[in-house]
Amino acid sequence: MTRQAFQRAGTALAAAGALAAAGIAACSQDRSAVLRGQGPAGDWTADAPGVRRLIRPEDLPKPFHSPHADNGPRMVRRPEGAWPKVPAGFKVDLFAEGLSNPRLVRTAPCGDLFIAESGPGRVRLLRDADGDGRPEVNTVFASGLRQPFGIAFYPPGPSPTHVYVANTDSVVRFPYRNGDTAARGPEEMVVADIPGGGRLRGGGHWTRDVVFTRDGRRMLVSVGSFSNSHENPQANEERRASILSYNPDGGGYRLFASGVRNPVTLAIHPRTGDVWAAVQERDGIGDDLVPDYVTRVREGGFYGWPWFYIGGNVYPGHEGKRPELRTKAVVPEVLLQSHSAVLGIAFYNGSAFPPEHRGQLFAALHGSWNRRVRTGYKVVRVVLRGGRPTGEYEDFLVGFVNQDDTVWGRPVGVAEGRDGALFVTDDGANVVWRVSATAGSVGGRAARPSAAALPAVFGKSY
Repeated sequence: MTRQAFQRAGTALAAAGALAAAGIAACSQDRSAVLRGQGPAGDWTADAPGVRRLIRPEDLPKPFHSPHADNGPRMVRRPEGAWPKVPAGFKVDLFAEGLSNPRLVRTAPCGDLFIAESGPGRVRLLRDADGDGRPEVNTVFASGLRQPFGIAFYPPGPSPTHVYVANTDSVVRFPYRNGDTAARGPEEMVVADIPGGGRLRGGGHWTRDVVFTRDGRRMLVSVGSFSNSHENPQANEERRASILSYNPDGGGYRLFASGVRNPVTLAIHPRTGDVWAAVQERDGIGDDLVPDYVTRVREGGFYGWPWFYIGGNVYPGHEGKRPELRTKAVVPEVLLQSHSAVLGIAFYNGSAFPPEHRGQLFAALHGSWNRRVRTGYKVVRVVLRGGRPTGEYEDFLVGFVNQDDTVWGRPVGVAEGRDGALFVTDDGANVVWRVSATAGSVGGRAARPSAAALPAVFGKSY
């Protein structure tokens, strides 16, 4: 099958499975269709609500299986009638608009949404006090920050005393009580020397996340690498490509995990207390390498960067280096389509969605720049059983790429609201989306496409 035919088949699947104007997708009930092998490492034309994928380490191609691509998104305004698509039983509403570079979003115990607007260097607060699906309060909580991204409330639980913010080069905190709409005091420096700054291409991953372990005793900070794969041995990668551990007051530094190229966001499983990370992997060696991933993080674990990837696979240019580490490289648990640019992750612990969503992980895929045909630009549900990943993930919120290959939206952060809705920040359209269950859907099951509806090319290399 030609690539053009593949695109037409995938587009037909997406169109048949969605009602764009209503933001509601309708699919059949066959839950046996899981796309396996290299075919699932496909592109946006095959995306549709409910499409489930499983990519395994043994499915990966050889390095340089395809030419390097420079195919960044061509951003446009949302076309008339364009709307995100979700599974049957859900709907999408526009919650807030007119934001500036909205990135990570976290929900305060009182239900307020805190959003890092990284470009302007501030944290915005949104509050829907009357539950009508639109914020009555839309205000800046704190400003004068340095590329803020991660936000955390301390101590964990219903009554925090501080809001922590991860700048690109530090962690600061503000005195806080539930219901505050502005910081009640100046910022306090917690960790002043986080490796920071820079932007890839070629200049470092700048986002930093901050979370607290479930018992509140440890603060974890994620730091991405400076380079793609340490091509320049003179580049300073000290305490980068790592997850760092501190006491809540900034003391007690320890290395939690290493070799994690860009652990862009972290999350704590609400029941098990496991530390999870969303990790952006390397570029430049083909359309289907290296897969991004979401995984539970082992304390003391080494995840391969820069010498190895997805276990002991040797990254080109590092042949023969650090052989003693090859068998120690941890294999991540959930592989995502390469170059998807995974960003925010959040567990769903509410009861407003159908029951199979409780305890599941949602992940925002910002979208590729170096793949010949785009991938990502969606939110997926990572499938867990008993708190453990199965390796599968499922399209949940899609539809941000137009048929002419232009892009009108880019999901960044995901967070569960106090009302059980799922909020998604979008720095392509500078808005916040609200996904909720429709009347009568709770207690049922969200639909997935039947195996017969899937393009025949799935499961094959292309």
